[in-house]
Amino acid sequence: MTSTSSRGSSYQYELHGNFSWDKYLKEQGAVAAPDECFKQWMDEPPVNEFSKDMKLEACDPRNLTSICVATVVGLQGARLRLRLDGSDNKNDFWRLVDSSDLHPIGYCESHGGLLQPPLGFRMNPSCWPTFLHRTLNGAKIAPDRCFKEEPPTPRGNHFMVGQKLEAVDRKNSQLICPATVGGVIGDQIHVTFDGWRGAFDYWCRFDSRDIFPVGWCALTNHPLQPPGNKGVPTYKASKLMKEADLMLTCVYVNTGCYCGGFLNPRKVAILPSQIGPAGLLRVLQEVIQSCIDCAFQERQVYNLVKEGSSKVTVTATLGGNKTLTKRLVGVERVSSFWSFLERFVEELGACENLFSSQPTTCVKCSRYRHPSLPATSASGAASHTSEDDSVDGRGVKRRWSTESADSMRGSKPPKSNPRRFSTFEAEASSTTGDNHNTSPRSSDPTLWSIEEIVQHISETDSGLGAHVELFRKHEIDGKAFMLLNSEMMMKYMGLKLGPVLKLCNIIEKLRSRVK
Repeated sequence: MTSTSSRGSSYQYELHGNFSWDKYLKEQGAVAAPDECFKQWMDEPPVNEFSKDMKLEACDPRNLTSICVATVVGLQGARLRLRLDGSDNKNDFWRLVDSSDLHPIGYCESHGGLLQPPLGFRMNPSCWPTFLHRTLNGAKIAPDRCFKEEPPTPRGNHFMVGQKLEAVDRKNSQLICPATVGGVIGDQIHVTFDGWRGAFDYWCRFDSRDIFPVGWCALTNHPLQPPGNKGVPTYKASKLMKEADLMLTCVYVNTGCYCGGFLNPRKVAILPSQIGPAGLLRVLQEVIQSCIDCAFQERQVYNLVKEGSSKVTVTATLGGNKTLTKRLVGVERVSSFWSFLERFVEELGACENLFSSQPTTCVKCSRYRHPSLPATSASGAASHTSEDDSVDGRGVKRRWSTESADSMRGSKPPKSNPRRFSTFEAEASSTTGDNHNTSPRSSDPTLWSIEEIVQHISETDSGLGAHVELFRKHEIDGKAFMLLNSEMMMKYMGLKLGPVLKLCNIIEKLRSRVK
């Protein structure tokens, strides 16, 4: 059966009546995961009392700290397809009717908050109050009875490898498909989709709202997709999975750390703070590929990567359409994973805390400042030179260690150091100086340093003082400041609407100076 989504595209639905779990389980010699494993209980599934075009308040899935106005644009069983008002259909998302992310209109205000425009709001943020009033005036408001209490979380992870379940296809989230537990580690399970090879599989918590007991779709009248045709994983096949595929790890990215001469600090600053949890090779691939993508020159970082024989690859793009591809080494233990990553970070000449196994604040990167750079930079610690940070025989900088930072504190860099500076460091050294704070501020704001921008913001509106560190972190000097717009500040700097409106006003006044 073919159905058309509200995006205008078609996708396949096969009604649950055409698929028999009883027959399927018997054919596969498999068992269903017990109902008590799931947060979505079978005895009393929630009733969907919403209807299309109803308005409600929902957390922005791309910015969970913001609550926005949303409209119901589709319904399937106990799930809602939602669109944030002011966004487009490319960012629609699905939620269960008993999701804790959903609230009646008025919830945010009653809890002392303000409704926010969605990330990527298509209009000028200054128009938001007017837009909000217009979108709610005479709207079809979802009544309180539509909102259900979220069910309790199971006491622990009781899943077992080989058990069957129903799971949301996260790459096509309107679909729910038959799946198998392919691995269980800690509070995580590996969801493998029956009849599909790998590309759609994912790890999730045992209490995820995207997994359901066998028969849940039939009970809630939600279409269930049939298995694919690439072969169905069985318990025996799952047992043959390599330990490295099942072993989870997580890497925390300390974007405030010094990132060496190969990586662009501006790009590093916007990396996600966490990669994983996922299998060892998957996380390793994402970390290495992120470094290549953040490079001043991708080929230089690509060449630092030791080639291996695993099936996981990384790529680098050269001029034109040429792409280089390299296989990573296989890592089957957590210890070998971190050994590889530590050697790679050392090759980059970066702080050893750039990637870590636990969330941390690098003390030395936050306290060490080179006198020729602004107080802080996107790399946390500005560029510096020490004997421990010199170039080795291959032309690769050695990693900056805590000892080298301590030995440098209060001393000047040795003049004979042959260290290679990055493009970013050369620019920073040429645009800032030791006495930039004592020099008169130029009448042309495009010539201001990062510190002069920070000082001007603080002087103009003391209420913005809490946000000035973001301008240091993202290295916003005069030229960059004049190019900022509201979307950049909300999307990449994480600022709320109020501060953004004030900053836009400051920028407009400065722009009028140079017209």
